[in-house]
Amino acid sequence: MSASSITQLRTPSLPPPTRRRDRRGLILAVVLCAQLMIVLDLTVVNIALPSIARGLHFSAPSLAWVLNAYSLAFGGLLLLGGRASDILGRRRMFLAGIAVFTAASLAGGFATSAAWLLAARAVQGVGGAFASPAVLATIVSGFPEGRERTRALGIFTAVMMGGASLGLVLGGMITEWASWRWVLFVNVPIGVAVILAALRVLPGSARQPGRFDIAGALTSTAGMSALVYAFIRAASSGWADRLTLAAFAAAAALLAAFLVNETRSPQPITPLRLFADRSRSASYVARLLLVAGMFGMFFFLTQYVQEILLFSPLQAGIAFVPMTAALFTTSRLAPRLIARFGPKPPMVAGLLPVVAGMTWLTQIAPGTSYLQGILGPMLLLGAGMGITFVPLTMASLAGVRPEDSGSASSMVNVTQQVGGALGLAILVTVFGSVQAASRHPLPGAASLARAHQVVTHAMAFSFGTAAIFDVCALAVIVLVIRMRQLATPAVSVTADPGAARSGRDT
Repeated sequence: MSASSITQLRTPSLPPPTRRRDRRGLILAVVLCAQLMIVLDLTVVNIALPSIARGLHFSAPSLAWVLNAYSLAFGGLLLLGGRASDILGRRRMFLAGIAVFTAASLAGGFATSAAWLLAARAVQGVGGAFASPAVLATIVSGFPEGRERTRALGIFTAVMMGGASLGLVLGGMITEWASWRWVLFVNVPIGVAVILAALRVLPGSARQPGRFDIAGALTSTAGMSALVYAFIRAASSGWADRLTLAAFAAAAALLAAFLVNETRSPQPITPLRLFADRSRSASYVARLLLVAGMFGMFFFLTQYVQEILLFSPLQAGIAFVPMTAALFTTSRLAPRLIARFGPKPPMVAGLLPVVAGMTWLTQIAPGTSYLQGILGPMLLLGAGMGITFVPLTMASLAGVRPEDSGSASSMVNVTQQVGGALGLAILVTVFGSVQAASRHPLPGAASLARAHQVVTHAMAFSFGTAAIFDVCALAVIVLVIRMRQLATPAVSVTADPGAARSGRDT
């Protein structure tokens, strides 16, 4: 027997590189399909809110909780979901989270009361919080740092950011052509398909020994919920309201307790070593500020095109298609820009049109048409966000230890959800304050014209506040983040066919 034959016998057969890449592409498609479903639910109900209010007899203040019940449960439990992903295994938590999300969507579609729907929305958020961290962790473990991970993160960014505006389009279509209930029912076949596909292709992961930081999970969730509630209460009842002040005090106490707990816990839900890297910490802050402005923009523009421009739900959804198209296009270009210039220059270059677009929206008035003053800012915002968020996500995940991949991934999502909830609460507070100060009763047609003027004036102030958020994010990136080139891959974890061995989830 020849030496080459002996070598072939001793060398285990490996799948061709193209097959390994195809499998990773299939895994990426499955987890991103789930992520798109989760992200869509943050905005898909926006345009359906008037129909939901009529169908289930929501009051105006309580209607906001259709959005907040989901976002607070989602954002508040993401840290626990990330830790569970590390300890129990990504595959197990992904499947469990999608199953809970799908079941809650089915229950919500059959809701016959406001309380039923809010409970279903909260459970949807719980499912999303346990499934979502596994998505980014799968990308981190399956794609080594460098060009491959950059391309995967570019697709992830397109799904995350484009999904928010795509949700408005789908929400308008479903509401106008079917019923608001199908905004929830549509998740059921998608969720079932994702579960079946994940059972076949999603690899297992090494399970880290440890225990859950229940105190950290409770204090972080309760603290952020109290903070968001305080801003929402301030918008409706004023800053001097007793419940507003009590909520702010409770939020401060709970979040302080969370930080103290994390410094003392032997196995914290959020390892503070994640913040030791200044660029990573700055990327979290910049993401929070950017998403704070973007969620407010969605909230107010959907109202403007329907209440002032009198667009139908379907027309309102289609109005956001150019932004989605711009975002998807530029997010695909971002990896090439990063490979040529490094991560930081594209972050800065992408933020400039974001600041310009948000500033442009401050000129909004009752007579502003879609083509005159809405389309242009949308294109600038979509193009800028598509470029910025890819390198920003890289900065959040670069150099993370394998055992911290779940926690680091959950922090990316936490800053996004917390930024959206807090930003929307702050901008709604600004809107309410300006509206209250500008309102003067007038008779008849003059009253309607005056009402439109007051509403758009308050929206302009809110957009101005969002522009300030974007400028602050730009300052953080320019002054704090230091990333001249892509990090050298330290660990490359690929799909392991031996995932069923001891110590891995199956």
